[in-house]
Amino acid sequence: MRMNEVRTLLGGRGLVESPRWHGDRLYVSDWTAGEVVAVDPATGHSEVIARVASLPLCTAWLPDGRMVIVSSPDGRLLRREPDGSLATYADLGRPGWNDIVIDGRGNTYVNRGDFNPMAGEEFRPGSVSLVTPDGAVRQVADDIAFPNGMAVTPDNSTLIVADSYRHSLVAFDIGADGGLSGRRVWADLGEGTPDGICVDARNAVWYADVPGRCCVRVAEGGKVLDRIDLDRGGFACALGGPDGTTLFIVAAEWRGMTESEMVTPGSGQVLATEVEVPGAGRP
Repeated sequence: MRMNEVRTLLGGRGLVESPRWHGDRLYVSDWTAGEVVAVDPATGHSEVIARVASLPLCTAWLPDGRMVIVSSPDGRLLRREPDGSLATYADLGRPGWNDIVIDGRGNTYVNRGDFNPMAGEEFRPGSVSLVTPDGAVRQVADDIAFPNGMAVTPDNSTLIVADSYRHSLVAFDIGADGGLSGRRVWADLGEGTPDGICVDARNAVWYADVPGRCCVRVAEGGKVLDRIDLDRGGFACALGGPDGTTLFIVAAEWRGMTESEMVTPGSGQVLATEVEVPGAGRP
């Protein structure tokens, strides 16, 4: 159960997504502003560390500590160098990419829907592609209705993908070459609509839910272990903080995919609450 109530670290933002704990700071992406922002969890002080005009705008870390950023419109992954400059890490060949996670061996997984809901296109299921450390790109999973958040278990053996349209978490075994096999439904979430996800040290997954305005912790199989209710849509969550037991949630007032502003301007927040079980795995 939760020990403390939810506190607001940062407010006044747009569509805030992709929370990531790295080193001693939290990183989030403001998709509306095209900014990757580092946040001090103690003070809430924030600074922009990268500007990329991309929607979606998700991030992950390579094992060597460099950040990789999804530049969706031009179909590239960008690598942030120590001096803050951005270099092309991989060319994905086409636009329209969404979330990203990198396992401990440097395998990069990036997913995409195969239609543009913002433009009112007809639905087609999406996929997951792998970028290996040598830069090769190949598709490794298909038929994920609407792929959103992804996470890798601490032993680098399993990739979990949130399928928002099918209200489920889907798991794959990660092979020695980074390929995926053994597809299975890790958790049927009933009416839950998972967006961003993270894994904890007891093999449970936290998922953020936009229409449900909540963040939920589930066990494999789908049993609900905890729930945090929000006053606006929950887009993603990450575990971090000094002990790994702070759950960071990014939230905003959702208007809809086809609205000119998908969230109410200025409604984006970074929230924090304390939980019992620390984070594990990636992101």
